[in-house]
Formats: sequence, structure tokens, C-alpha cells
Amino acid sequence: MRQISLVAFLQAQNCTTIPSAWRHPEARIDTHSPEYYQHIARVLEEGKFDIGFFDDRLAMPDMYAGDHSETVKNGIRCTKLDAVTCLMSMAAVTKHLGLGATYSTTYFEPFHVARLFQTLDLMTNGRAAWNVVTSVNDNEARNMGRDSHMEHDTRYDMADEFCEAVLGHWDSWDDDAIIADKENNIYADPNKVRRIDYKGKYLSSRGPFTVPRTPQGRPVVIQAGGSTRGKQFAARWGELIFTGYPSLEIGKVEYAALKNAAAEAGRNPDHMKITTLFYPIVAETKAEAEDKRAAYELLGNDMDQLLLLSEALNFDFATKGIDEPFSDEEVEGLQGMQAMRDRVISSGVKNPTPRDFMQITRRGLLSDRNTWVGGPKEVADQMEEWFHAPACDGFVIGATHQPGAFEDFVKFVIPELQKRGVFRKEYSGTTLRDHLGYERAEIGSWKTKYDVVV
Repeated sequence: MRQISLVAFLQAQNCTTIPSAWRHPEARIDTHSPEYYQHIARVLEEGKFDIGFFDDRLAMPDMYAGDHSETVKNGIRCTKLDAVTCLMSMAAVTKHLGLGATYSTTYFEPFHVARLFQTLDLMTNGRAAWNVVTSVNDNEARNMGRDSHMEHDTRYDMADEFCEAVLGHWDSWDDDAIIADKENNIYADPNKVRRIDYKGKYLSSRGPFTVPRTPQGRPVVIQAGGSTRGKQFAARWGELIFTGYPSLEIGKVEYAALKNAAAEAGRNPDHMKITTLFYPIVAETKAEAEDKRAAYELLGNDMDQLLLLSEALNFDFATKGIDEPFSDEEVEGLQGMQAMRDRVISSGVKNPTPRDFMQITRRGLLSDRNTWVGGPKEVADQMEEWFHAPACDGFVIGATHQPGAFEDFVKFVIPELQKRGVFRKEYSGTTLRDHLGYERAEIGSWKTKYDVVV
């Protein structure tokens, strides 16, 4: 029977993706301690989540007015730890939970990323995943020694090459390459270890790689591209897709389209789990949950939105009056997260103002389109409706505050899903691919009709 996949959306920072999260009276503030992440890991494993993965940026959102003072003062994602290091503290207290982190194809090198995640996969006995991103704005570029961020579609073209090189490295050792024959002084069979000698338009990587194959073959690839080019990239590479469909009807259409795109690329669409984001606010009863939502709405402010819009769209919103329309040229020039820009344009507002962007996207605030409020029955009903439509294969659970939002979800919603038979009561294997229902990755199985031979 088809089962729901559950992904926890984590941040190695002082708040969740919602900047007001740290202001919640129940939010822990020891977000720089190993105990904080280890507690969340234990909660997620108790709830039998497939994976917890960390989003990341390579800069704090300090583009607004060209200064970081408001970002730091308001606590808007102003501290950001290295996600892989945080994952290792979580791995130490869990045995089953999948563990994923974000690394950019724009600002790192393929060999480094390949070695980092293949090592993580070994150190977690096959529970690792790499979330592939191309990064979003100029401030990330400046932190990484560049003057400006690369053009949107070019970033994805380079990311295609990056993935070809990384997955080529991951597959460059045969499963039985290591012999460790002390008597005959043969550690590994040199005929079973290959250099990839990758050369593309944008990057190259030679090898030989220095990390052998892992219990699940290689790490799982997470992808979240929402633009037209991003969806093409996801169809080619994504094994676990992170999306945020605004409605059930749109979800059904987009879900089918992405599965079809994967099939057209020569992939088995069943080897792609599409998970959509929502923020649960749950309690024992719907009335209690609605009271929680009302209290939470009081925590946000306009600066939360303006700072995060500037970051996401690579544009300084301080340069516009709150009700000053963007010109056609300015709208067209907005880069970064183009899916967000396109959502505002498709709303019917020809020349949106900053206030329009705030109201339509609700960037930095809870959004009605993906905040699900209720008791166990109401939230489980909505999840089942989306799952069976189908509009998704599972869900990315965002936290209004940590660790309480995850604790509430595990306490109230997980038992209801288990009772209905749509979610596991126990882990059926030890690796992340086991949780997702995938076979161990075979060498070369990532190649599609769009790939070059490496």
C-alpha cells in the first residue's frame, strides 16, 4: 500500500523559515547548541519521519538598505551554522532518521561536495541526502568572493554539469573494489576504481575519487526548483522533490506534469517522491489550534517581510516606496526565486508595489495557502486528500517554532495517520532509500537520455 513520506524542514539558524519563530514564547533559544538539534532529531525519529533536511543560505538577508542592522536587530535569520556539522550531532543520537543538507552548485566545487556527502553517507550508515541549490542573490556572491550572482538559467546549466561530475564521482568505485588482502598487499582492485576526467562548458573535475561506495549506493538527491528551468532540472535529477503547491488543484496538475517530465527524461517516475510544504498548527481540538494561530499572527512585522523579499528576489526593497509600483523593466529584472516573482505577476497585478509583494507572497509570514490548522482529524483529512488526489507523495513539514511545532505534529497527527494506515508505525529498513521505498542505487542508474557519458 502506498505510504506518505514525511520530510522535516530544518534551519541551522536562530529561527525557522518564519523569522518571527524565535519570538514565540515556547521557542528554544539555544539554537547554537548540539542539544537543541539532538532533541529535534529524537522527536523526528520518534515520529518515524523519512528525513530531516537543512535549508541554507550563504549570507544573512542583509540586502535591504545595504545594511545588516535591521536583520540582526530583528533576528531575521541572522545566524547560520554549517548544516552538515549540525547533522553529525543529530546522527549521533539516531539510527534511522534520514539526514540532508543544502550545498550550492554555484559556490562550491563538485569534488568537495561529492566527498562531503559521500562521507556523510558512510558516517550515517546510508542516511544522507544532498539538497541541490543554485543560490539566490548577490550578497551570497559577495561572501564567496564574487561581485554578483550568476544569471538564473545559466546557474542551472552549470548545475547540470555539477551534478554530472558529483554523481560520476560517487559511482567511480565499484561496490567490491576494496579487498583489504593484507597477505598479498592488495588493498583495492585498481581496475575497479576509475577517474572520471569530467570536462564541461563551466567546470571540470578529474578524480580519482577518494571515498568508496556507501550502504545505500550514494546519497539521495533533493531538489526544489520551482521556475520553468528549475522544474526541468528537478525532472532530470531529483529523487526527493521539495515543492510548495498553492492549492490542491494546482498540485494535481503540477504533480502529474513533473512525473511526466521525469518519464520523458528516461527515468522511472516512481523513483521521484514529490513532497509539498505546509506549516501545521495542531492541538487536541480545532478550536485550540485556531487560538494558537491567532496568537502566532501577532509575532510578525513588516520588516520581516521586506528583508526576506529583498533576499529572495535579489532587489533592495528599501529603494521603493511601500506603494510605489515596479516598472515593467524592474519586474522583469527580478532574479533570485523567480517562482515567487511569477506568482505575483500571475495574480493579475500588472505593476505590483512592495505592498502587493508583501500581501500576495506573505514572505516571512504564515501563508493561508500552506498553513493547515486543526486537530488531528482535520489535519490528517487534508493530508489524505492531497495524497490520494494525487497531488503529492508526501509532505514537507515546516515549523512555526522549534521544537514545539514538531512535537505537536508527532503527538497529535502521526498517531492519526498511522491509525488510517497511510503512514508507517516502524521503519522498514536502515537507509534513507529504504524509507523512500527505493532500491539501493546502482552504478550509472542516474544517467538519462540528457546526460553526457562520464
